[in-house]
Amino acid sequence: MPSILNVGESYTFRSYFDMSHDIDKILAEFGYAFRSDRLVLPHTSRDISPLLQLKQEIEANLKLTILSSEISRREAVIAPILFAVARFCHCQIRLEYSLNVNDWLKGNLDYLLISDQTFLVVEAKKDDLAKGFTQLATELIAISEAEGKNLLYGAVTIGDAWRFGVLDATQKLIVQDIGLIPIPDRLEDLFQILVGILLDNPEDVTL
Repeated sequence: MPSILNVGESYTFRSYFDMSHDIDKILAEFGYAFRSDRLVLPHTSRDISPLLQLKQEIEANLKLTILSSEISRREAVIAPILFAVARFCHCQIRLEYSLNVNDWLKGNLDYLLISDQTFLVVEAKKDDLAKGFTQLATELIAISEAEGKNLLYGAVTIGDAWRFGVLDATQKLIVQDIGLIPIPDRLEDLFQILVGILLDNPEDVTL
């Protein structure tokens, strides 16, 4: 089978979003397999009472704007959620974080939350969650190679819908959750998952 990526050529993370190839073919170029499945995601049991104010804010934002552009999704939904999580977890959040591993793995990461665990969020361009997940997968591979991490969680979102994925470097496998988390209806669930990943140190996952 002919190679998708060419030696000597340069590809950014956005390049993989724009490719017409299926995700399994693209990930095979990095030695990874791909699977869609129902993920059992970490859920924190911590008190998340600050969530009420966040839910009111998100619902108010959604009444005031239409999520028709990247900036509207970012300002109205994605950023408020992630900054609330970062405050709750006392972790760092990096926006448009530049990462350059090699000519095939480089570019800017939309949102990177860092505590004992690293969590990546990709805002899907053109409301395309499928291609957005392809971009997410390549960015997870880049972080794994740069930081030597064997287990990484991430999500791709269009603001009012979130899809999770997990990378297992030991198995060379990336799994995409078949389910979606709608916002604001399951905001509590999303918040519990994000806090569970960042604070509760999930090290074992069955893929």
